[in-house]
Amino acid sequence: MPFKYNFRRRRVTFDKTLSLLSERNIKTIIETGTSRKGLTNTKGDGAGTFVFGKWAKENDAKLFSVDINGDAVKECKVEVTHQELQDTVTVVLDDSLNFLDAFEDTVDFLYLDSYDYCKVDTVIQEKSQEHHLKEFMAIEQQLHKDTIVLIDDCGLPGGGKGKTVVPYMEQKGWEVLIDAYQILLVHKDSL
Repeated sequence: MPFKYNFRRRRVTFDKTLSLLSERNIKTIIETGTSRKGLTNTKGDGAGTFVFGKWAKENDAKLFSVDINGDAVKECKVEVTHQELQDTVTVVLDDSLNFLDAFEDTVDFLYLDSYDYCKVDTVIQEKSQEHHLKEFMAIEQQLHKDTIVLIDDCGLPGGGKGKTVVPYMEQKGWEVLIDAYQILLVHKDSL
């Protein structure tokens, strides 16, 4: 992760996640909420599609990025081609809940970053938090003890995107490794 890209508050969790991806020989990655501006908006949307897409290309893995916003998907596909990741990254236009519910393969790394969060609108906050819980529940059966889960936009007013899903995961045996702007979790059976 070159310092020329401003990952700011995501740098620590991205760095630890990339280390875990290598340690655990990750092959299947799912990201909900695609990166809209490639590597030009690392400060804003984090560019997870490209951070993890580049790792996937170098490590013979596959990344599936799903988003309900057609414009975001279109922009992401252009950048995927520009970054020469089209053989590694599949960008899908769909509701993440539909996509996750239909996904049949095991998932080694799950990056939850859909349903934009609002710092001031509590209704949007609650809907985003509930959506992230629903996403996890939709794919939960495809996860295994070595799966890594990263949730974006957690260190925000109202508890961020992880407020509802993290307690649910903890009840299911998941443990928080890093609790910052992003929350990084692994299953206790993998420690």
